[in-house]
Amino acid sequence: MDQRRIQIETQQILEDVLDKASLQEGALFVLGLSSSEVLGGHIGKDSSQEIGELIVKTMLELLTAKGIHLAVQGCEHVNRALVVEREVAIKHQLEIVSVLPTLHAGGSGQLAAFRYMKDPVEVEFIRADAGLDIGDTAIGMHIKHVQVPIRPVLREIGLAHVTALASRPKLIGGARAQYPIDHIRKI
Repeated sequence: MDQRRIQIETQQILEDVLDKASLQEGALFVLGLSSSEVLGGHIGKDSSQEIGELIVKTMLELLTAKGIHLAVQGCEHVNRALVVEREVAIKHQLEIVSVLPTLHAGGSGQLAAFRYMKDPVEVEFIRADAGLDIGDTAIGMHIKHVQVPIRPVLREIGLAHVTALASRPKLIGGARAQYPIDHIRKI
């Protein structure tokens, strides 16, 4: 698999999703990643630490430059817990849990987060503003309500299917209520 191509695809998709999601500095962004799927394998069966590190490092660089915080979701073997910076967990009052990811329990993305983040910790739940799902890892449980699907400029990274979600505030009130412009759907 061409690593440079994977890096470029990751950058293009992330920049596109960030533009469409209209995230502000301080926002939380979830990454779900199956390196197995990126390489054309079956989710959870052919994990690649090298691919996990490439994608997480690329995303961390872009997100950090914009002041957006990354949360890397693990697989079902760690109950889809997420790696975040300790300062993010404290700021958002997230409960820190005790688990250390491995390549086949947590996955390559979580191992990469532990390698590239300054002070990583695992948390059980998060309510992120948006996220990117590489390889159909099911990130929806960690995105705020109301979720808005985003169609990325590319639909694949490597051989993995890619989807994205953003969120918008709930519309409350009734027939006489008025609402601000939806910055995601531009209406």
